[in-house]
This record gives sequence, structure tokens and C-alpha cells, in this order.
Amino acid sequence: MRVSLNVVRPFDPWGNPLCRCPFKYGLNPYTGCGHRCLYCYITSYIPNAFSPRPKEDLIDKVRRDLEKIPRGAVVSLSNSSDPYTPPEAQLGLTRRVLQMLLERGYKVLIVTKSPLVLRDLDVLQRHLGRVAVQITITTLREDLAAVLEPGAPRPVGRLEAVRRLSEAGIPVTVRLDPIIPLLNDDGENIEEVVSKAAEAGARHLVASTYKAKRDNFARLAKAFPDKAPTWRRMYFEEGQYFHGQWYAPKEYRRKVLTRAAEAARRHGLQFNICREEFADLETPGAYCDGSQMLGETSQRI
Repeated sequence: MRVSLNVVRPFDPWGNPLCRCPFKYGLNPYTGCGHRCLYCYITSYIPNAFSPRPKEDLIDKVRRDLEKIPRGAVVSLSNSSDPYTPPEAQLGLTRRVLQMLLERGYKVLIVTKSPLVLRDLDVLQRHLGRVAVQITITTLREDLAAVLEPGAPRPVGRLEAVRRLSEAGIPVTVRLDPIIPLLNDDGENIEEVVSKAAEAGARHLVASTYKAKRDNFARLAKAFPDKAPTWRRMYFEEGQYFHGQWYAPKEYRRKVLTRAAEAARRHGLQFNICREEFADLETPGAYCDGSQMLGETSQRI
């Protein structure tokens, strides 16, 4: 018998066979995200995606859903919109949801671009071993990040969040995601992100290449018109259409992801890819959602 749930639902990767993560639930406290990243895919299925608004009756719906979900299950915050999107600074809905989940015995994976997660450090520290955090850092080049992720906090603040979370005992993944041809795929950028992440205390690196949809491609092409012809050739002529997205050529993707994997190994990080074919590059027993770190703290063995 299928259980009816409102906002805490089984994570659905749209049947993508390249998703190898264990079963978990997903919860998005907000619809839409204010970070307005050019490469974001949610604009293809969420109306007014860059105007974040809280889910209606969120707290009551979460409470009712949790009555139907086994204690100890893994819940991811979030998979479509950042749980620390700008309105959260005033509304505090993610904080309330986080408290509900952890106080009831659930395990929580947080995925964010925002140092606002540090506001909730007190909650996270009370539940060490049942929470892990992923922070996306596509580049540490401030000028590039300002164009790519115009509404998101600057990379230096995210790196400081990695440091403070790790020092507090919370295991952290850094997501070098997406890797975009001609923008942040060079060895220097990859090495800088990986080395600084490791230095800040991250234990795990996840990387994946940019997958093109017509709407996010149009935004990137408008922002970087000199690179658009190369991207059109790579994705729409030489690439592959797979599960609703255009992938760059396989040879290119393997090359840049190998570069990231080698950098991760040099700096002692676990490594995973996200929705790519190259499972041989990954650390055995690790997953791109970081769930292998649940039950652990940030102390390295």
C-alpha cells in the first residue's frame, strides 16, 4: 500500500540509471531558489524558479509526513532548491524543519551554497553522527562566480563554512559541480578548489559536468557569447541527449572528471561523480550524496 506524503517524499532522480545513491527522502522547504545560478536546471520544471517562496503549511505537513516515515531514515535538504535560499535568513523554516528531523531521530543530508548553514551550527552539533553537509564550490575565482551564481554567497564565505563545520565535527562534502567547458574545467581551477577544500577540512569531493537544457544553456550563452559556439557544437552536435539533458562528449567528460578524481586522491579526499558513467573513478563505498559519512564526525582517521 502506497503511503500518501505531502512534502517529505522519496527522492526521485527521474529514473536516471546513472544515479547510484542509496534510498533516501527529499524535502524542499522552499519552492524555487534565489541564488539564480545560470546553469540551474530547476527553471525547466518550476514556474518562477528564481523567486523562492516557502511551501504552504510547511511545518504542519512535515509533521504529518514524519508520522508515516520510519525513524532513522535519511532525509536530504534539499534537491531542487537550496534550503538556505535568501528568504531563510528571515523565515527560519529550514531551521525548524532541521530541528524536527533530528529531534525525531532522522538522519539529515544538507546540500547548500550558503554559509547561512552556520547559523544552525548549534542544532547540528547536538546531533553529531546523524548529519552531513555538502557545500557547492564551482570556482574560487570571485569574478567568474559573480557571473555564474549572481544571487549566491561568494565562494570565500562557502569555504569558510567548510572550515567551521569541519572544526565543529560535522563531515563536509565539497561539490565541484557543475564543471563547465571553457569556464572552470582547467586544471588550475580544479586543483585550487580541491586543495582549498581539503585544507578547510572537507573529507569528500563530488564532481560532475554541466548538462545542458535549453533554458540554462540560453542563460550561459547570453552571459558568455564568445564561448556559446563551442558549447553548441560540444553539446548539441557532438554530445548525447540522455534523460532530458544534453551531455558533453564522453571523452571530454572522462578527461575532466579524471582530473578531479586525481586531485581528490592527492589531497586525501573520498571522491564521487554525480550522474556520470565512470564509476571506476569513484571511492569504493562512497556515494555522491555523502551518506557514507552519516554516523561519523569530521575527524580524519
